[in-house]
Amino acid sequence: MAIIKDSVLFQCVEGRLGKEFVIYKRNGLVIIARKRGPSNKKPTAKQLEARAKMMVAAGYAKAILQDPEMLAYYQSKAGPGQNAWNMAIKDAYNSPEVQQIKIEDTTVVVKAKDEFRVADVEVRIFDAEGRLQERGKATLGRNGVDWSFTAASLPPGGKIKVIAEDLAGNETVRELLLEP
Repeated sequence: MAIIKDSVLFQCVEGRLGKEFVIYKRNGLVIIARKRGPSNKKPTAKQLEARAKMMVAAGYAKAILQDPEMLAYYQSKAGPGQNAWNMAIKDAYNSPEVQQIKIEDTTVVVKAKDEFRVADVEVRIFDAEGRLQERGKATLGRNGVDWSFTAASLPPGGKIKVIAEDLAGNETVRELLLEP
């Protein structure tokens, strides 16, 4: 790979140069690199998994960027050398993170973060035998990170299941056992 500076000739050129080289621009720099060909190696299970995940992410990006509001949102998150497509792919590729579950009286407070936006948090409360007692959507607090759900009661020996979902539909599930 070669980075070309101060060349009037290459400032106007992009694409293939014969069958061996490719010329492209990245972050305002002109780069010449050897053209890569297809690999002769059989893909590993992890590579196949990553390819499948990328196909889903690309499908999400293609669909969501048809919405002008979402296009503007992802474009606002893009940095230098990035675009809305890159950001939508990144969002679809990564799941939100449930950092903490706290109990304050009968209120369940969930700290959930995502690089882009946590769209929804659902709280499910189970009794000691594992039967669903209550479920509902948590509301986002003023700080933009804490989600609150007020339950009718928290059964001793039961558990709380929290499901955080981001804009792309990725879910993260975390559970907290209640003391008997």
